[in-house]
Amino acid sequence: MQNELNQFERNEVWELIPRNESLQVIGTRWVFINKMDEDGNITKNKARLVAKGYRQEEGINYDETYALVARLEAICLLLAYAFIMKFKLYQLDVKSAFLNGFIKEDVYIE
Repeated sequence: MQNELNQFERNEVWELIPRNESLQVIGTRWVFINKMDEDGNITKNKARLVAKGYRQEEGINYDETYALVARLEAICLLLAYAFIMKFKLYQLDVKSAFLNGFIKEDVYIE
């Protein structure tokens, strides 16, 4: 959990402000995942802080949604382009990826 919070601070994901009752505040929840190897042994415990976005309504509270993962089509396109251009690709393990840098709206979570 501390690693996840440290990543938020390092990437300047949020700014701490006093609670204002006039703002719509979204709750959060910790999601815990056990990563396993091919034999079923636990190799890593991961924690992710997620927003409870199910209380929001499209068009009122937000206009766009974002995914934390790359789409399969984008990966296929990248691989095809790299093959045609004879690029050398390397695999990296990214601990924290913020694919969409800035949003226009202010989002308040607790």
